Amino acid sequence: MKKVFIIHGYGSRPNGGWRPWLMAELDKKDVYACALSMPSPEKPIRSEWVEEIARNVERNKGDEIYLVGHSLGVPAILRYLEQSPKTLNIAGVVLVSGRCILNEENEDKQIEDFLKGGFDYQMIKLKTKKFVIIHGDNDPVVPVSNAMTLSKELNGELIIIKNGQHLNGSAGWTSLPQCLEALDKMMKEGLKDET
Repeated sequence: MKKVFIIHGYGSRPNGGWRPWLMAELDKKDVYACALSMPSPEKPIRSEWVEEIARNVERNKGDEIYLVGHSLGVPAILRYLEQSPKTLNIAGVVLVSGRCILNEENEDKQIEDFLKGGFDYQMIKLKTKKFVIIHGDNDPVVPVSNAMTLSKELNGELIIIKNGQHLNGSAGWTSLPQCLEALDKMMKEGLKDET
């Protein structure tokens, strides 16, 4: 069975922004989708977020899993993929408005813990080969350079949305068709390209 786990961002909730819309649209396609309730979103702890993703993936190891992250959900997914054993059931990953570059000058300490040390992109690509990166061209929270880095390092498709800002509810994003289209395309391909 195809299952989508959505990981929200810092200070956010599972049912904010475009997440309810995405879950409803996937449900129409008979795809199970769940926005995970990440532990202590106002004071996120990297190990707890990674464990929450791992717990849900492990519990569904017989299924074809897709991960969608927004904002802090992006480095949480990257850390999960970096640290997890080779998992053949991760069929694709969509990264929305996510940070991967540490800005030491004014980084929140809790966010910094998700980013420090950089990422082992070669290890991450061993876990799945399909990545789509979606970012607003004028994101005031996460510079678009982060999306460009992710696209390059992960060989992922890059989708830049004009005037997208941080692609969250407070910027008016209650739907995100680009994310649904990316998932549809990945699901048509399924796990067939994985080795």
